[in-house]
Amino acid sequence: MLVYNSQTHRKEELVPIEEGKIRMYVCGPTVYDQIHIGNARTFLSFDVIRRYLMYKGYQVTFAQNLTDVDDKIINRANEQGRTAADVAEEFSAAFIEQMHRFGIMDPDIRPRATREIEAMQEMISLLIQKGFAYPVPSGDVYFSVRSDHNYGILSGRDLDQLRAGERVEVNDEKRDPFDFALWKAAKPGEPSWPSPWGEGRPGWHTECCAMIHRYLGTPIDIHGGGADLIFPHHENETAQAMCAWDKALANTWMHAGMLRVDGEKMSKSLGNFYTLKEVLDKYPADAVRLLMLQTQYRAPLDFSFERLDGTVGTLERLQTCVRNLRWAAQNAPQDGELNETDRTLGRAIDEAHEDFCRQMDDDFNTAGGLAAVFALVTAANTYLADAGDNAATAVCLRAADMLCELAEVMGIDLTAGSEGEELPAELVALAAEHAAYQGDSAAEAAEALLSARQAARAAKDWGRADAIRDGIAALGLVVEDTASGARLHKKA
Repeated sequence: MLVYNSQTHRKEELVPIEEGKIRMYVCGPTVYDQIHIGNARTFLSFDVIRRYLMYKGYQVTFAQNLTDVDDKIINRANEQGRTAADVAEEFSAAFIEQMHRFGIMDPDIRPRATREIEAMQEMISLLIQKGFAYPVPSGDVYFSVRSDHNYGILSGRDLDQLRAGERVEVNDEKRDPFDFALWKAAKPGEPSWPSPWGEGRPGWHTECCAMIHRYLGTPIDIHGGGADLIFPHHENETAQAMCAWDKALANTWMHAGMLRVDGEKMSKSLGNFYTLKEVLDKYPADAVRLLMLQTQYRAPLDFSFERLDGTVGTLERLQTCVRNLRWAAQNAPQDGELNETDRTLGRAIDEAHEDFCRQMDDDFNTAGGLAAVFALVTAANTYLADAGDNAATAVCLRAADMLCELAEVMGIDLTAGSEGEELPAELVALAAEHAAYQGDSAAEAAEALLSARQAARAAKDWGRADAIRDGIAALGLVVEDTASGARLHKKA
C-alpha cells in the first residue's frame, strides 16, 4: 500500500510501527459554528481512509480532538452574550450530530482541549526545561522557533525568506516574530486555568501534540488534516514533539485538498459558503459522499449543486442495480450449471474487487475505486438484460454483495430499497378499487395491482393500466418492469 507523505513529497509504502496496527490522528474542528462543506470533505476523506485500512485487516486506533477553547469561541461568546463553554458545548454537539448524519464513524478517542490542560502544561514545562520555550512577564509562554534546527521539516518553509508578521502574531515580548504561543495569559472574562506561569489557557498549536502523546504515543503512523493546516499548525505540532520527546510526531503526514465551489474559493463574501447541515438538509448523505469521493483526496474538489444533482441520479443507478440483482436472484429458476453469460459476470466481479483494491492501495484513490464499482454495475446490467428469466441466483447475489461491500468501504449504502421495504397501507384501498382485492395486506395488494396492470396491458387497455400506475405513483411508489416481472419500490 502506497501513501503520499506530505513531509517527503512522495508516495511511500505504508509500514506500520506495530505490525497489523495503525495509530491515526486527524485534527478536529474548533467548535464555534456549524462546520462547512470544506471541513466535511477533510473528515470524509479520513473516514474512508480509516475504513479501507480496517477493510484490509488493520487494527486502527483513530483519535480526533475537539478544540473547545480558542479565540474564535471566545469572540463568538462575547458577540452573543454567552459563556465560551456554552458556545463550545452547543457546537460540539452540532458537529457530532452532523458527522453522524454524514455517515462518519465516531473516533475511538475524542479528547477535548479543556479536559487536557494538565497534559499540555506538562509538555510546556518540558520544553521550557530543555530550552525550547520561554515564559514572559505577561504570563504568556512562547516556543522559540529558531532554537529548533529542524523547524520547517514538514512545510519546507525557510524562516529567513518569510516576512516578519506573515501568518504569525507580532508581539514585543517575543524574542522572534515567528515564535508562537504555547500558553496565553488570561484576559478579563476569558476562560482560564491555573498554571506555573499564572492563570491562562493553552495555545492552539499545543493541544494536538500533547493529546497525541498522551493517548497514542509518539510517533504515530498517520497524522491527517486539511492542506491549510500544514503551516503553521502542523509544522508547529511536529516541532514541539521533536523538541520535547526527541521523536517525530508522525511517520506519515496526510493532507486533504481544498474544496472550491463552482470553481471559486468558498467564502461568505462571494455568497458560495455552505455548511454541511445546509447541504444534508436538502440532499442524501450518500449522494454527497459519492460526489466528494469521485475526486482523490489530495486533489482540489470542485463542488457544485449541479454536480450534486447528477450524483443523486448516479446513486439511484447504483442502488437500482443492487435491487435488480436481488430481485433476479429471488425470481430466478432453480440454479443449474453456470453458462458462459454467468461466468462472464463472475469474472467481472473478481476484476472489480481486484481493481478496487489496486486503486485504493495507490494512496487511497477513491476515484479509481468508484470507477471499479461503476464497471461492475455496467457488467451486471448487461448480464441482467442478456440473461432475462435465466439469471443465476448465485451469481446475482454475489454481484449484489460485492457492490454493497465495496460501497460500504466508502461509507455508502446501496441496500436502500433492495429489501424489506414497508409498503403503504393505502395500497389495500387502491387494490380494492382497481383489482377487486378483498384482503388487508399491503404486500398482497401490491401483487394484485401488478397482476391487474399486467392483464390490462396484455389486453391493450391502456387507460386502466395507466390509472393503476398513476394511483401507485401517488403513493410515492414506482412500478419497475424487469425481465423477471414487475415490482414496486419507493421513489428515491
